[in-house]
Amino acid sequence: MNNYLFEVIDKTGRKIRLTEEQWGHIKRDHPLVEEEEIKQTLTNPLRIVQKSKGKCFYYQYFKYKELPHRHLKVIVRYLNGNGFVITAHFVRYIN
Repeated sequence: MNNYLFEVIDKTGRKIRLTEEQWGHIKRDHPLVEEEEIKQTLTNPLRIVQKSKGKCFYYQYFKYKELPHRHLKVIVRYLNGNGFVITAHFVRYIN
């Protein structure tokens, strides 16, 4: 039985999943983040930044309409061709 809240194909054509466990961490630490916003960021990001080549971490950003000058940052780890959302939170700047 899988414990995925959702699974989407990102802009690069790779499968990304959000587990129920990670969703619990995101909602606890960043209660303004919504599931649909994460999906939207993964499928139509403003920018994708590769942070660590060896560990395959990618940051995906999306402009958040309700908070001026804020972007939703979704951190994804790719492993064996599949991506997993590590966390998601709002940031002021894309780095």
